[in-house]
Amino acid sequence: MAAGKKAGKTNALRMLDVRGISYRSTEYELSDGFTSGSDIARMQGLDPDAVFKTLVTESGAGEHFVCVIPVDCGLDLKKAAKHFGVKKMEMLPMKKLLPLTGYVHGGCSPVGMKKQFPTVIDETASLFDEIYVSGGRIGSQIQLKPDDLAKAAKAEFADIIRHEN
Repeated sequence: MAAGKKAGKTNALRMLDVRGISYRSTEYELSDGFTSGSDIARMQGLDPDAVFKTLVTESGAGEHFVCVIPVDCGLDLKKAAKHFGVKKMEMLPMKKLLPLTGYVHGGCSPVGMKKQFPTVIDETASLFDEIYVSGGRIGSQIQLKPDDLAKAAKAEFADIIRHEN
């Protein structure tokens, strides 16, 4: 287990430590403000398919759900809604993200949110020995086994990405 280089550990790293889950924490610098997840992956020499972003959604009834998908992919909201058993869901407005999760846009981790929300990881994660997710702040990443992420986030695996025809 590794400590981050910036201002101590994030909630995500502390949660992994508490649960005894093995991971590697890395830090990176952004050159010109926020860069896309794909650009960050390539900048670090990583396969973008193994780098995952965390998206928070909201149902019409105000329920919240977390979806973890590859950075180069889009979330299929209909598939995600069906997985969670809700009629419809939409992306959480950005202004609600920090108060709800404790994380900012670009630094949202599926582990260590203020509250545990139902979580799904796209099934493509299981194609890799290890994947990368946000470490809980911009410039921080966690490398870990997909099953360990599922354990930490109390998540399931399912097909939730858009497939272009």
